[in-house]
Amino acid sequence: MKTFSLMAVGIGLAGVGLATLAAPNGERWFEDITQKADLSAPHTNRSFKNPYAHIMAGYTALGASVAVGDYDGDGYEDLFVTDSKEDGKNRLYRNNGNLTFTDVAAQAGVADGNDAQNASADALWFDADNDGMLDLLVVRFGHNQLFRNIGKGRFKNVTASSGLTRYANAIAAVAFDHDKDGDTDLFIGSYFQPVNIFQPETPRFFPESFETANNGGGVTVFRNDGNFKFTDITQQTGIDLKGWTLDLGHADADNDGDEDLYVAADFGTDRFFVNDGKGVFTDHTETAIGIDTKKGMNVEWQDYDNDGLFDIYVTNITDDYMREGNFLWHNNGDLTFTDISRETGTHNTGWGWCGKFFDYDNDGWLDLYVMNGWVSGNEQSYVPDIFEMIVRPGIDFADARNWPPMGAKSLSGYQKKRLFHNERGQMFKDEAARHGLDSMRDGRGIGVADFDHDGRLDLFVTNANAAPFFYRNLLPLDHHWASFILEGKISNRLAVGTRLLITAGDRTYHRYVNGGNGFASQSSYRVHIGLATHPTIDRLEVIWPTGTRQTFENLTADRIYRLVEGSAHPVPFVVKEEKK
Repeated sequence: MKTFSLMAVGIGLAGVGLATLAAPNGERWFEDITQKADLSAPHTNRSFKNPYAHIMAGYTALGASVAVGDYDGDGYEDLFVTDSKEDGKNRLYRNNGNLTFTDVAAQAGVADGNDAQNASADALWFDADNDGMLDLLVVRFGHNQLFRNIGKGRFKNVTASSGLTRYANAIAAVAFDHDKDGDTDLFIGSYFQPVNIFQPETPRFFPESFETANNGGGVTVFRNDGNFKFTDITQQTGIDLKGWTLDLGHADADNDGDEDLYVAADFGTDRFFVNDGKGVFTDHTETAIGIDTKKGMNVEWQDYDNDGLFDIYVTNITDDYMREGNFLWHNNGDLTFTDISRETGTHNTGWGWCGKFFDYDNDGWLDLYVMNGWVSGNEQSYVPDIFEMIVRPGIDFADARNWPPMGAKSLSGYQKKRLFHNERGQMFKDEAARHGLDSMRDGRGIGVADFDHDGRLDLFVTNANAAPFFYRNLLPLDHHWASFILEGKISNRLAVGTRLLITAGDRTYHRYVNGGNGFASQSSYRVHIGLATHPTIDRLEVIWPTGTRQTFENLTADRIYRLVEGSAHPVPFVVKEEKK
C-alpha cells in the first residue's frame, strides 16, 4: 500500500481566521437568515378534490423536502426545494456565493412538478450517467420525474424514455451502487399502493392495520443501465415488500465493502437487508433488529460513538396515544443492533420526521438534529376521533370512509425541535433552545452543508404548509475541521459508498459518502469532519467501492480537499469569486 504526503490544497475561511468568532446572542450559535438569504417561500400542502378529500388532507401533510447539491459545478452547494399544491412550483435555489440564493427553477426547466395528478414528495440529486454533473429525480405521489443535467444551468426531462414511468406514489429515494458495477442504482420507497389517489376508483386504499399493514407501496429497485435507462430488478434483488414505506437508508453495516439497506415503514415493521456483495439482499430483520409494530419515519446512518461501525437513527411516534419512541440502533458488529435510545436520551422527540447526524461544533462527535410535529391546527385534538375508530368492532381500516376527517384539529402539533449535542458517544443533551433551533413549525426535512465554505455546517429545514428555515452556523472557531469532495473513476463518479478513516491524534473517525439518507432530505455529498483541537490529519485512508485503498498523511486542517480515485495527489478545489 502506497502512502502519499499531501500538500494542503483547498479553501481558506473566506477571510475569517481561527481566532474565536463572537456568536450572536451570547451562547447562540445559529442565526436564522432565511429572509436575508431569499429562501422564505413557503411550502403548501396538497388539497384533494375527490370523495375522500376531507379525510386524506391530514394524512398527506407531507412533501416539504430539500435536496442539497452543486448542480452547476461552481463549487457552491445549491438547494432544490419541493412544493406540493396543485400547480405549485418547485424551487431550484442557486447559491450566489454570499449566503443569498436565487430561484432559477423556471429557467432550468425543473419548476413544474405539481399538477392535478401528481404531487412532489421528495427529491434526489445523483449522477445518472457519471458525467460529473448532478441529475435530478423528483419523487412524487403519482409519477416520478427524471431530469438530465445538460449543462449551462439547464435540465431536460427524460422521464418518458427512462423506464421510471410507472405510477408509484413514491415518497423516498436513495441512489447507491448496490451491485458495484460502477454506477448508482435507484431505490424508491412508495407510501400508498399504486392506485390513483387523486381520483381513486375504490375507497379501499388506506392502511389495512395500524401495526401490520401490508397493502402499501413497498420498495422498488431500478438498475442503472446507462444512458438514462433503468430496469426494475426488485424481484432479483430479494427485496419483496408491500409495507407503507416512509424512508430508505443505506450504509455498509458490516464493513465488508458493499451497501446494506434499512427500510422505515409506517403502520408496520421496519426491515433490514444485508447485501451479498453482488446486489442480492437477504432479510435479516428478525435477527438484526426484531419485528416491531411502530411507525418508522426516518433512516439515518452514521458512526455516532466513533467505534468504527455505522449506527442507525429511526424516528417514530411518542404521543399521548402512541408511546412508541425512536430507535437509536447501536451496531454490535455482528449484523445485530441494540436500541439504546432511552439510555442516550434520544428516545422521545414527539412525532418524529427527519433526524440527521452532523458535527455542529467540530468536536469530532456527531450531533443529532430531529424534526417533529404532524399537524398544528386549532385547540381541538384529533386523538379522541382516532380512539373512537380504533375501538369500533369489525372496522375495515383499509376503507378510507371509515377514517374520521381531521378538519382543522391538531395532532401532535406545536412541537419543539430537538438538537442533541453528542456527549462523547455516551449521552445526548438537547441544546435546541440554547441555539435557537427549537421552532414549533411542523418540520419535515433537513439539508446539511457548509454553504459559505467557512468550515461550519449550516442547516436548511423544511416545514409542511409553512416557510422553511435557513440557519447559519456561527460557532466560535476554536475547533479545526476538514472537508472532502470525492470523485470516483472506476467507482461511481460521486463515490457513493466510499468510506473514509480519518486519524487525528489518538482517535480515528469513520465517515462515508451516502446517496440521500434522511426523510424528505438529502444533504451534501461532501464529507465533513470536525477535528477538535488537532491542526493536522495524521492519516487518511480512503476505501473506494471497488475495494481500492489509498492512504494519505499529514493533511493540514481547515481545508476542502478534492480526492480522485487512483490519483496520488489531490486536485485543487477552486470556487469562483462571489457571484452577482
